[in-house]
This record gives sequence, C-alpha cells and structure tokens, in this order.
Amino acid sequence: MMRFVVTGTDTGIGKTIFSAALTAALGGSYWKPVQSGLDEETDSQIVHRLGRLPPNRILPEAYRLRTPASPHLAARLDHVEIEPEQLKPPETDGPLVIEGAGGLLVPLTETEVFADVFARWQIPVILCVRTGLGTINHTLLSLEALRQRAIPVFGVAFIGDEQVETQRIIAAMGQVLVLGRLPRLDPLTPDVLLEAFRENFPLSLFQERTA
Repeated sequence: MMRFVVTGTDTGIGKTIFSAALTAALGGSYWKPVQSGLDEETDSQIVHRLGRLPPNRILPEAYRLRTPASPHLAARLDHVEIEPEQLKPPETDGPLVIEGAGGLLVPLTETEVFADVFARWQIPVILCVRTGLGTINHTLLSLEALRQRAIPVFGVAFIGDEQVETQRIIAAMGQVLVLGRLPRLDPLTPDVLLEAFRENFPLSLFQERTA
C-alpha cells in the first residue's frame, strides 16, 4: 500500500498545499491526525477544496483542537489528553497521505513530539522545505532528526522560487532525493495546482520507489 507522511521544516511552508496536490495526483485519501485551530479553514478543508477530493477520501482527524497553537498547548486549553500511542494510520483501499503539524519536533504532549509517532509508524516521510534564506540549516537539521530516529526518508519537496545552489547543496549534504519543486502559484486554484504538480513531480517517482 502506498503511504506517505508529509511534514515540513516549519509551519506555514506549504505542506498542506503539497499534500492536496499529492493526494489528488495519486487518487488517494488524506488524513490529518491532529488539527489545531478551528476558527479558519482547516487543513482537511483546504485539501478537500484544492484537491477536489470527495468527502469520503478526507478522513476525520483523531483530535480537533480549537486553539491555533502547538498541539500540547491547544490540548491543555481544550482540556483534552492526547494519547500519541493511540494514533494509528487508518486502513484505506488506496494511497494514503498523512500530514503532520508544523515541524518534526512540534510537541504532541509534554513528553512526545511528532517525530516519535512517525518513528513508530515507519511510513516514508516527504519533507517539505522552503527555497528561501535559512532553509539549508532547517532542512539538514530536520533530516538529521529523522535519521536519528530511523524514520525512512522518501525525499524532499522544495516549495517556492528556484534557488539552484540551495537545492543542490541540500541534496548533496543531506544525501536525499529531490522529488521536485512546487513554485509559487497565483492564482492558487485546483486546476493550476494540479497542473503545476504534474509538471514538476513525476508520478513515476512515487510509484516506482514504493513498488
């Protein structure tokens, strides 16, 4: 079964937009285990809209927390106890895209971060990274955190304007596969997003490496 975890080096990078495109391109389902912040459009709603996915392929979150904050804090404010060991990827009849929250070391509880959950799952991780200033350090640190926990790294997806040297040195020093680069899109519509994804991310790359 083709399954991927999509995470990022930070919040606001564009991993939800990438997840929408990947899920749509694979004809898969999407799952956001923990959603923090309910006042605005949630990540599941964004993926549903941009990926044009039917409702049955947007799987319900395990935790829906009102406050847009780190899950450990949002859960405390909502008087909810997150049980990381109970987070288990749902069974699907096709590809599954799982999106984390923020970066790898975002706390779920006082003692566990998202990377600890990913280590238990052993599902290949796609790391979404910016192309802008500071991304080399953030990306190499994130790759180091993944490998220290023996989490399988599928590859990195760049998001933003092309930066040839930045992309090259991350691939070389990080010893990681570059899956492609999603450019800035204006307007950001479902058609524009899917076309950009297909132009920049060969689907065969995902299919061959999970066969």
